[in-house]
Amino acid sequence: MDAEKLRDDDADIAILRVLRDDATADPATDPFLPDPLVLRAYREMRRIRLLDSRMVALQRQGRVGFYGAARGQEAVPIATGLALQPPDWVFPALREQSIMLVRGFPLSTFVAQVFGSSGDVLKGRQMPSHQSGRAVCQVSWSSCVGPQLPHAVGAAWAMRSRGSNEVAVAFCGDGATSTADFHMAMSAAGRWRVPCVIVCQNNHWSISVPAERQTASRTIAVKARAYGFPGVRVDGNDFLAMYAVARDAIERARTGGGPTFVEAVTYRMGAHSTSDDPSRYRSDAEVEEWARKDPLDRLRKHLASRDLLSDAADAALETELTAEIADAIAVAEAMPPPEPESLVGDVYAELPWHLREQLEELQKLAAPSTHG
Repeated sequence: MDAEKLRDDDADIAILRVLRDDATADPATDPFLPDPLVLRAYREMRRIRLLDSRMVALQRQGRVGFYGAARGQEAVPIATGLALQPPDWVFPALREQSIMLVRGFPLSTFVAQVFGSSGDVLKGRQMPSHQSGRAVCQVSWSSCVGPQLPHAVGAAWAMRSRGSNEVAVAFCGDGATSTADFHMAMSAAGRWRVPCVIVCQNNHWSISVPAERQTASRTIAVKARAYGFPGVRVDGNDFLAMYAVARDAIERARTGGGPTFVEAVTYRMGAHSTSDDPSRYRSDAEVEEWARKDPLDRLRKHLASRDLLSDAADAALETELTAEIADAIAVAEAMPPPEPESLVGDVYAELPWHLREQLEELQKLAAPSTHG
């Protein structure tokens, strides 16, 4: 399902783009975003690209156990995060944790989750790269593919029932569209017309399964028709286009227009995770072809074409972000592990006898020995 081989005038497969090959914006589709917003987007995309690279290196050094990078897919979460309002809730999949940072979550606390240290708001209970935070209205995601989708639809139903102005945004990959949870969520969203946006990051690979083996439909977006609400295809490597689509879908949900399904056509340039070797199932030529559509490079060239970013300013930004990331890692890695008491916390309002006994035994084992 290569977007470049599809006819844009076909209603089933049309894909929205703003950035042209020369990095200028097509005036027919340009959302004409304010300069500070586009510069903010570039900074956020730069930061998560640098952070991902650093964390993958730490995993290879044995300093963290696992990491899932978003290299090549940064435009989708950053654009969506910037289009949200603070009370809106996010139900992510693997590559949308950066929305938390866009919404103000502290970087050192974000990194602490990967280390599982005492600075982790989840108290080390969730595996790395599964960040969440109530402070920024983002729930944890499950490595089981798809269950966040019906959760988001249920939350959106509750939002509408209580008359709030909030929106739920859920994410999935192309592989999740083959799960029962996807179809259940789509059916419920359409039937109840809830204030929900479901974004599929079609990165062409569900780990090692190519997108064309996931479905017989011409696109993923067209599936929304069967459930009674709009499906939109957008170039997920084009920040301007992705922001425009996310903004409009969120506003439609907020004003009572019901759900929207967004298929963001993008590409995972790196491995699925640090546990994956993509060379076993895809060619270097395919990766190189998509590298020429790198969302970060496209936005940088666009900013340069508008005289908003110089090479010197870009180099200074990299230096600033590299230092910020290094400081956050140093803080998170220096933190001690969570206290043993946290193992039995948040389970019961009053700790029952059997957990109290287990905790006491653990504390005895953890206590430093007094024998020389």
